[in-house]
Amino acid sequence: MGELITGKAATYVEEIYMNTEKRYEIICITREVEKVVSESGIKDGLVLVNPMHITASCYVNDLEYGLHHDIMQWLEKVAPFHGVEGRSGEEYHHHRTGEDNGDAHLKRQLLGQQVTMPVRDGRLHLGTWEQIHYAEFDGQRPKRILIKVVGVI
Repeated sequence: MGELITGKAATYVEEIYMNTEKRYEIICITREVEKVVSESGIKDGLVLVNPMHITASCYVNDLEYGLHHDIMQWLEKVAPFHGVEGRSGEEYHHHRTGEDNGDAHLKRQLLGQQVTMPVRDGRLHLGTWEQIHYAEFDGQRPKRILIKVVGVI
């Protein structure tokens, strides 16, 4: 049987900032998101986590560093840094603009843009091993992550 949650509707928005040490990096941001959810005062609802950049991704998975490595290896196989796989070094057409991050745009598409997670009793309502991650594919410069909590207080 379901549960009816009532209260005053509210929205809370905060941005956090990221500047990775490496061009490619995965960072667990669950604690940062939990902090924003707690500060929001929202007891029941949803939280949206959006990287606000077209060369980064937010996703949910296990916090296990071997898995981080495996994800990056898989992404590099599908969208390698130096060009389209299997075409003897053909560069991405995006590089004709003067950019060198065609692979970063594709990696973001593969891993996804953003996540929406449930909030219950004023906290993230995560599955047993679920953690929120920020994946960077064109790093070493300041970027922002939007965290928007909507629900009832």
